[in-house]
Amino acid sequence: MRKLFAGVGAVLLATVAAVFAFGPPAHAATGFTVSGGKLFDANGSEFIMRGVNHAHTWYATQTSSFANVKALGANSVRVVLSSGDRWTRNSAADVSNVIQLCKANRLICVLEVHDTTGYGEQSGAITLDRAVDYWLSIASALNGQEAYVIVNIGNEPYGNQNYSSWATDTSNAIRRLRNGGIEHTIMVDAPNWGQDWSFTMRDNAPTVFNADPARNTVFSIHMYGVFDTAAEISDYLGRFRSRGLPIVVGEFGHNHSDGDPDEDAILSYTQANGIGWLGWSWSGNSGGVEYLDMATNFNPNQLTSWGTRLFNGTNGIRQTSRQASVYDSVPPPTTPPPTTPPPTTPPPTTPPPTTPPPTTPPPTTPPPGAGCTATYSIVGQWQGGFQGDVRVTAGSSAITGWTVRWTFANGQSVSQSWNAAVTSSGSTVTARNVDYNGRLGSGASTNFGFIGSWNGTNSAPTPTCTAS
Repeated sequence: MRKLFAGVGAVLLATVAAVFAFGPPAHAATGFTVSGGKLFDANGSEFIMRGVNHAHTWYATQTSSFANVKALGANSVRVVLSSGDRWTRNSAADVSNVIQLCKANRLICVLEVHDTTGYGEQSGAITLDRAVDYWLSIASALNGQEAYVIVNIGNEPYGNQNYSSWATDTSNAIRRLRNGGIEHTIMVDAPNWGQDWSFTMRDNAPTVFNADPARNTVFSIHMYGVFDTAAEISDYLGRFRSRGLPIVVGEFGHNHSDGDPDEDAILSYTQANGIGWLGWSWSGNSGGVEYLDMATNFNPNQLTSWGTRLFNGTNGIRQTSRQASVYDSVPPPTTPPPTTPPPTTPPPTTPPPTTPPPTTPPPTTPPPGAGCTATYSIVGQWQGGFQGDVRVTAGSSAITGWTVRWTFANGQSVSQSWNAAVTSSGSTVTARNVDYNGRLGSGASTNFGFIGSWNGTNSAPTPTCTAS
């Protein structure tokens, strides 16, 4: 059950790189620009991101984080914002304050709307068009900041379902931003929870790039379990390089529930090839992925093993980060702002990136005697909410589909899910496979997850599994 990445192609494409180039911007930008697949700051100096993600919308009081990541060597920070559709809206005034914090600490701000995460699969997720509405509504905070801010339209804008319109929707979103007067460099995320196992972004990137009248768009891939070998990493990133298209690794980790990303290969390849990256994430993860915190409780003096690796390890931030030249004449702040303690109860994190589909085609008819089992577990719990995980395992014969059912005994309910199509009828929950994880070989397993609510008692039900 490995990924679909081919090991060839980048070398062949390299031979045509000299004759496949994109023209200059249609009009002059006032800040960052893209040329020849590279990002240049307002002074015309190449800028390669070496930074982290910071969950500002859930931890708005953690303003000292900007000074802390800068002190550890970062040159950029990707800031989580909300349009107000799923979390508390970040106002224009708040976004202006975030930008000033970035500028005061000589960081380049990559601002992203998180409410788009998993659209088409995750309940409550919004469209890219809706994200554009938000950006235009806070244009007063963005205008004039083109030299310091990059606009990331929407985080992981599609899950693993209904993502075929990614190129059209992304192109339309870019055009709307330009028509609305946004002149910043634009960053666009891949579908499939950002991991693009379907190659939708990779194969449609030239079309999307050319949809921007300013030719000032950067592509962002998120690397988790899909990217667990050096070959997959170099092949994917190399195909953008060979076509002169700008690519960054907008998120990645050292581990994840969907697999073990090869962070060493990510860091090595990006350094060798001048590709930017932003690790996930500074602090505040919950719901079973606390291991992705770089700092414990936002304390820069308590780096985790992941934080130590990213900031201080080989090809990490301290070794490779270079400050944007627009800040070269700006003196550093004399004292960082005081550290504010984190909220007592962190919000649930975005559901984990999902597992790509198997490469083996399904049999035409299900084998006889197919069966499956399911195990239910609670991987994280907070007041009024929890994250559940269900593991489905095929029996002695391969199966081509599965259905899991359980009944909650204490009034719990499911509000969001991933890696399964989940419906509820009263206290009974039914989860069916989606198109990429129904086929399981004998003894093979897959997982799906969900966010639920509870009150008083949260006992674990006993699920049943039916195979097809």
